[in-house]
Amino acid sequence: MDVAWEEFGWERLGDGVGRRRLPRWDATVALVAGADGALLYDTGSTLREGVELRTRAERLLGRRVTHIALSHPHFDHVLGTAAFAGARVYGAAGLTDLLRAGADGLHRSAVEHGVSERDAAEAVDVLVAPHHQVSGEWTVDLGGRQVLLADVGPGHTGHDLAVLVPGSPAVVLCGDLVEESGEPQAGPDAVVSRWPAALDRLLALGGEDALYVPGHGAVVDAAFVRAQRDVLAGPFGVS
Repeated sequence: MDVAWEEFGWERLGDGVGRRRLPRWDATVALVAGADGALLYDTGSTLREGVELRTRAERLLGRRVTHIALSHPHFDHVLGTAAFAGARVYGAAGLTDLLRAGADGLHRSAVEHGVSERDAAEAVDVLVAPHHQVSGEWTVDLGGRQVLLADVGPGHTGHDLAVLVPGSPAVVLCGDLVEESGEPQAGPDAVVSRWPAALDRLLALGGEDALYVPGHGAVVDAAFVRAQRDVLAGPFGVS
């Protein structure tokens, strides 16, 4: 995987691993390529954004995305999934029922945050819930490369899925359990009391030398994750 990821709009993180920071909400999506398959971590905030991601991934790799892992059930991370026809979709245990029952809430949240009514309705109408639910850990073989999906929550939400990409260094895709471009965001579905333990699990997955990729913001190291964990565990937590 020696192609120039940056030429196709991706930030290269390692061999066959890269990510994009999407406009507006600075949400991260990540791409992991193996010899036979490719996994996308999160799909953007609209179907239009999903199509753009699919196009950029296919231009980079010369083939389609075969697997999708959804970090958590917020609109800016899941509403582009339908753009990836035929991909196997993974989420944390319980996410499938939550998305199927919560489509109206996703639509409302998207519009409240500035997505047009038309784009929100289009994405929710074709919303794709995970086909595979991860309880504990699940290894996905992309051909010559295995990635580990881990249900590490609850924390930012009740359904937080992280991905470990082994390598030198390893890359840990954290979703919104870790945020760099702002303070951790605790909405009504956050489980703040268990968030520090979720970050402990992230650190156990990646170790001291891994790259930790937050849901929003620049790539960070283990010390940053540990510091954010300590803030969440402290007397003031997050608001």
